Amino acid sequence: MSKIDIIETRVRGFIADIQHPKQKKKININDLELQLRRLLDDYFDMDGYSLFYQAIQTLQEEGQLTPLKNNQYNGRTPALSLFYWVNIKVQDTKWDRLEMMKLSDRFDFTYYENHPEWQTEEELNRIKNLYTFLQSSQIREIVSLEERSLELFGHEKFLLDSDQFPEGKGFLTRIGVSEEQLKVVNYGEPFVFWMKQGKEIKDIQRVLIVENLSFFHTAIHLLENNQLDYEPELIIYGEGTKIERSFSFFFRMFPPKNYLFYYAGDLDASGYGILIRLMGKYPECCIEPALKIYRKMLECLDQKNDQKTGQTQNLKYRDAFFHYFTEEEQVLLQQLWDENKRIPQEVLTIETWRRWTHE
Repeated sequence: MSKIDIIETRVRGFIADIQHPKQKKKININDLELQLRRLLDDYFDMDGYSLFYQAIQTLQEEGQLTPLKNNQYNGRTPALSLFYWVNIKVQDTKWDRLEMMKLSDRFDFTYYENHPEWQTEEELNRIKNLYTFLQSSQIREIVSLEERSLELFGHEKFLLDSDQFPEGKGFLTRIGVSEEQLKVVNYGEPFVFWMKQGKEIKDIQRVLIVENLSFFHTAIHLLENNQLDYEPELIIYGEGTKIERSFSFFFRMFPPKNYLFYYAGDLDASGYGILIRLMGKYPECCIEPALKIYRKMLECLDQKNDQKTGQTQNLKYRDAFFHYFTEEEQVLLQQLWDENKRIPQEVLTIETWRRWTHE
């Protein structure tokens, strides 16, 4: 038996012991590898991790394992997700072909024929519910994705929460149905905002989005005293990553116009990611980093603290963010990154702001 076969056989054995016929189980991939290392004395001599990685990839392709998409990894190269769902044990009984034929006027079952592990009773019931809906969809109203998900699949987060429902995220792709066919719309989440006193909706041109609540209130004070950079007519409280879901709500509230959006967040990996993802998701909008505010934060380098635990340090987001700064400023930002430090937005207070207004 080859080395890869030895590793794969062991891993398959572990997974088979964990698999349950009716519910998924979550595993920590580092714990699984540790069990393997304890069983194989020559694990490191045979480059065991590379073979382990191949085995996990094979089981994932077969549908035995599904990685949790929470941006947590095992710290090895090549990387694996830290947590996986061990999917429901495939039963010998498959779908009745006659049953599939009854539904084939609307659905293509090629995927399920190529991936029989998905031929479960639960999946077939979901498809039947969807089939019934599509028969009368032309007279149905447009609702939110959460509302339709609850109606058809029993939970409002089934199509959205891949951690809680790993089988839900890819369901529409497997059966070949689009969200448009479900007659749904993704509503933007409402956000907290402040409009400068004396201004009206038609006056809004410049918008400042801030990540944190403390600075939101500080920015309001500065705005009303005509001391805030960019002189925005509107300030939005981004509430961390929530702005990525709520930004579309802006266009339900305010008239179409070429707005100037400035974003200011923490100087850390999470803050970089929020801004760059926002810019990427809305390329038609003029969204820029609020450099004047970020530069004030860089002057508070002495108040740096440790990066928050669990933050994903994405190099692509970091480099895209650094690109907006001068070489000298990039040196400081890189120093923060290398030291695993950050500058929170809360360094900008009414008191610290005075040092710039009095210069």
